[in-house]
Amino acid sequence: MERQQKLAAKKDQPFIDVPVRVRYADTDRMGIVYYGTYPIYFEIGRSEYMREKGFTYRKLEDSGFHLVVVGLEAKYFNAATYDDMLIVRTSIAELKSRGLVFHYKILRDGNLIVEGKTKHICVNSNRKSVVIPSHVLEALQDAKSK
Repeated sequence: MERQQKLAAKKDQPFIDVPVRVRYADTDRMGIVYYGTYPIYFEIGRSEYMREKGFTYRKLEDSGFHLVVVGLEAKYFNAATYDDMLIVRTSIAELKSRGLVFHYKILRDGNLIVEGKTKHICVNSNRKSVVIPSHVLEALQDAKSK
């Protein structure tokens, strides 16, 4: 319930904010969040974004479709450490019939820690590129246009 209350998302806003507390396992020997952990935080943001827009990734998979990551960018600005409370801000940067780009900002106390993007294409169960299902595309277009 607390997590739901902390989701600063509304169906009519083009982004969602998801709180993520840094676990000890997320850090390296120096006590700083390991650079390879941030794509996991991106995935958390992406999953919650989709859920807030009216569908889950699980439902997409159950209907025989997948959004495959074909590109990843991350730029690091500041360090995060164990027990920091981060906000993963997720939005859609680009939307096409067969793919999309999610944009992420990871913030701590309003300060930018990491900014990144993931590029995805939609594939069917045979791993062939296909058009994103219409109900998913409509939900994402509505989210992007606001």
